[in-house]
Amino acid sequence: MSGLDVPPNEQEPPPVPAPGTLMMDVLRERVGEFRGEWCGQWSLRPVGGGVEWTVDPRDVRPAGPIERLRAELDRANRRSRGELL
Repeated sequence: MSGLDVPPNEQEPPPVPAPGTLMMDVLRERVGEFRGEWCGQWSLRPVGGGVEWTVDPRDVRPAGPIERLRAELDRANRRSRGELL
């Protein structure tokens, strides 16, 4: 059976990234820092802190250059406003 015959969410999950890796949650259209894996779900946290959320590993991909830049810019802006330490 070729990869073209497999529905998108039934493919093999991607390898577990290193903690802190910026990942794009394609369902929520949010970038988050990878925090860990538990019971087959991945935990992501907003860049710069906040409430973590869980996601199926097949619904995320590594954040692209523009997505990483936006996330880092958001973190810098929040820090300059005193929202982050």
